[in-house]
Amino acid sequence: MAKAPVLTPRADDFPRWYQDLIGKAGLADNGPVRGTMVIRPYGYGLWERMQQEMDARIKEAGAENAYFPLFIPQSYLTREAEHVEGFAPELAVVTHAGGKELEEPVVVRPTSETIVNDYFAKWVQSYRDLPLLINQWANVVRWELRPRVFLRTTEFLWQEGHTAHATYEEARAYAAHIHRNVYADFMENVLAMDVVAGRKTARERFAGAINTLTLEGMMGDGKALQLGTSHELGQNFAKAFHTRYLSRDGRQEYVWQTSWGSTTRMIGALVMTHGDDDGLRVPPRLAPVQAVVVAVKDDDAVLAEVREIAERLRAAGVRVRVDNRADVPFGRRAVDWELKGVPVRIEVGPRDLENGTAVLVRRIPGSRRPAGVGELSALVPAALEEDQALLLAQSRRRRESRTAEVATIEEAVEAANTGWARIPWAALGPRGEAGLAERGVSVRCLVGEDGSVPEGDERPGTVAIVARAY
Repeated sequence: MAKAPVLTPRADDFPRWYQDLIGKAGLADNGPVRGTMVIRPYGYGLWERMQQEMDARIKEAGAENAYFPLFIPQSYLTREAEHVEGFAPELAVVTHAGGKELEEPVVVRPTSETIVNDYFAKWVQSYRDLPLLINQWANVVRWELRPRVFLRTTEFLWQEGHTAHATYEEARAYAAHIHRNVYADFMENVLAMDVVAGRKTARERFAGAINTLTLEGMMGDGKALQLGTSHELGQNFAKAFHTRYLSRDGRQEYVWQTSWGSTTRMIGALVMTHGDDDGLRVPPRLAPVQAVVVAVKDDDAVLAEVREIAERLRAAGVRVRVDNRADVPFGRRAVDWELKGVPVRIEVGPRDLENGTAVLVRRIPGSRRPAGVGELSALVPAALEEDQALLLAQSRRRRESRTAEVATIEEAVEAANTGWARIPWAALGPRGEAGLAERGVSVRCLVGEDGSVPEGDERPGTVAIVARAY
């Protein structure tokens, strides 16, 4: 009799498959307040690895980490009209504390442009203080009406960068640098996700920005997910908070600013991009555990060999875990590691011990083969690099095969039922974009014909990427 599947098949019910995987792989649980989540150790381990990789790139870009308060005076948000209007429906506001009504309500941080500017205005006095490059790792709260674990939650974790520059050109170049050399590099080379880099339309732009750069990924069901954004804020917040500096020629000038962020949504993207009917598949460069060495039986000699293999792999630079849980059946352990998507599993039993071999199981291509124990220190690192490249190639093939070139709005809507569409922006425009929105389809970004990021919405040859989105 065929074995019952552990997860709902993706082809049967993709949202249910996603929820099944989140729970059974031990990534997260729903929190007690609607829209919140409890990130379990394995899921948080993925976030920690994301933090490490992102933090290194952010620091290479010259930014330093700082921390700003969770509570923001409500009056701060009202200083920039477009900003407060954009966030008003999502705000959580505290009106009572310590048994008393507060003199001024405070907002639970939805983003930090306002409070950051209050302090930038104090810290920036002259051109010598610029550029000021700050990043924050924190939690934020945005009240979600339709929550989904990792994708849209009332509280989530993120990093948010905030910078101040002397000129528009410097700020613009820095926003583009973060977009390209921090976010795109991380998503492609660590998360193994094919992403489209583009420019948001005015309708989709961050509230208070003059331009938003985005990275969009295609999920396994053909829908789009925004994975990271970098905003040019112009001088909007600087003027609202009087963030000025004394220029070289002795004039008071407003700074030019950027902000940029990425969130725990990337864990959800990881699941929906690389997961299959057996569970998660974690890109090797990201994986907290790149290889697990499993003792098939509770045998002293086998356990000694398992530990020896693990030490050799650690010496070869592999992140390794030993699984010697004698009280858990081997089959159950194997399924558990499949669900968690650990890239490599090495199985050692009494017969393997006699033959000087082990079974090498590669999660990403779904292969298994015997291998000499002495070969593993070379085989495993090579397999990890091959499988990293394989995941990126699979992600790219999906996006390319499920993206249609269309000429009309009706064709764009039809294509968005199964994937993405590319339509000339001149044939769509803001009016067509509004019509698409009424049918649950959005312009994810604008790109050049050659895939470049256009400098403006009206550049000749600009193409709109159209999709249904999470």
